[in-house]
Amino acid sequence: MIRIIATNPYSDQRPGTSGLRKKVPVFQQPHYLANFVQSVFDCVEGRQGAILVVGGDGRYFNREAIQITLKIAAANGFARIIFGRSGFLSTPAASNVIRQRKAIGGLVLSASHNPGGPDGDFGVKFNIANGGPAPEGFTEAAYARSKVIDAYRILEAPDVDIDSLGETQLQDSVVEVIDPVADYQALMEKLFDFDRIRELFRGGFRFSFDAMGAITGPYGVAIFEKALGAPAGCVLNAVPLPDFGGHHPDPNLVHAAHLYNAAMRADGPDLSAASDGDGDRNLIIGKSCFVSPSDSLAVIAANAHLAPGYAGGIAGVARSMPTSGAADRVARKLGVNMCETPTGWKFFGNLLDAGMVTICGEESAGTGSSHVREKDGVWAILMWLNILAVRRMSVLDLMRAHWAEYGRNFYVRHDYEEIDADRAADLMKSLRARLPALTGQSIQGSRIAKADEFEYLDPVDGSLSSNQGVRILFEDESRIVFRLSGTGTVGATLRVYLEMFEADQSRHGLDVSDVMAPLAAKASLLADIPGYTGRSAPDVVT
Repeated sequence: MIRIIATNPYSDQRPGTSGLRKKVPVFQQPHYLANFVQSVFDCVEGRQGAILVVGGDGRYFNREAIQITLKIAAANGFARIIFGRSGFLSTPAASNVIRQRKAIGGLVLSASHNPGGPDGDFGVKFNIANGGPAPEGFTEAAYARSKVIDAYRILEAPDVDIDSLGETQLQDSVVEVIDPVADYQALMEKLFDFDRIRELFRGGFRFSFDAMGAITGPYGVAIFEKALGAPAGCVLNAVPLPDFGGHHPDPNLVHAAHLYNAAMRADGPDLSAASDGDGDRNLIIGKSCFVSPSDSLAVIAANAHLAPGYAGGIAGVARSMPTSGAADRVARKLGVNMCETPTGWKFFGNLLDAGMVTICGEESAGTGSSHVREKDGVWAILMWLNILAVRRMSVLDLMRAHWAEYGRNFYVRHDYEEIDADRAADLMKSLRARLPALTGQSIQGSRIAKADEFEYLDPVDGSLSSNQGVRILFEDESRIVFRLSGTGTVGATLRVYLEMFEADQSRHGLDVSDVMAPLAAKASLLADIPGYTGRSAPDVVT
């Protein structure tokens, strides 16, 4: 029986860069999740009789959220609801299922790389029919609806068995539980040369992949160990846990420091890698060589043709504005499109759908391609394995060869986390007010060539996205970008991106922190970071 439940709106359900993210206790408030799900469904035109996909990263509250979502979806007329066994379906795998099954869209129950557990984070975002995150127009409409919602529809029925494969009937809807890995693995086998990668492992190539107690554990075991023949046990923390086993599932040098430390040893793995809570981010470290996400994007763009799925070449490359310009140099040499977008994978969707680009990436450890409409951690790692299997050189030698050909974009990101939101807003407001006067000024011996705030005119649909980050560009081609992140749940995160290009090959081996220290000092002075945040140093450096 369908029930109409009276409710009152919540005022804080505006989706951020990657959906609605809050602490678990917030989502556990009466009607909170139901309100948001109904608000989203109210904005989905043509949902009657359509297919819906539900993905989840297995974090705390995931199982309860799936039951609520299924029953609201059934009450709202979806004919078929598909989700992964036990509620597991990585974000890129969910995107693939949406596309393969021609679903109208999908709900992804995840807070990505944010911590899990009873006091951790939870999140919900809607992906549209192309498999990618909903555009700003849709998320704004859902937010507007959430502010006035007074009732939601839900089916009164027993909980669905989410741990057994197969179909069950939920009133007029079919609920289908699928293997979360199978379809995704089949897609990877079409894109990459699994035989070549198997040869790499048979030759003694040492590999370590940390799933961080999150969703990619089953994917890693099935693909890396079973299908490709990597040694059993090379997938670490392979069992997805509601609290990620206490891990902070963000694949960076702070939360995966153990991988870095192992890779820096003489007997370290040839390739160390990790993915995050929902499987869309990646970390790449070679023996004695950390690969920044910006460099990883550039290397993938330059070598994608070595993988069978990209043998015909790529149409172009897209990157978020804060990501370094390393990929731009590759695109110019290849003679393909180069597109610079705001942060957020949703901005790549139109470019991919229009065939303007093939490879996309963000400095925040996200890389992907036209195979789905999400960034994809396991895909990126497989691409690196494919490249190394063909080129037969170490990660360090590959990076040295790349820099010798294209030059090196030294790059680092400083995160100031959980700072007072009002103070963070004041910092950005002060920077914006000073932008017109900054051009032509010198700071600590460096002359500012241009100072502006990035805005993006979508070349496909003509939509304009403003206020996407403050840019300070110097005459020596170095730059600083200031931006507030939209992925946190407490306070604000100020992100400061530092970049400097170096053509001189003799300087490519310099320590990144030493090279970037003068630019970091300029950034601190320009924005008065200590004065506004009370911090003398960033919380996370990547």
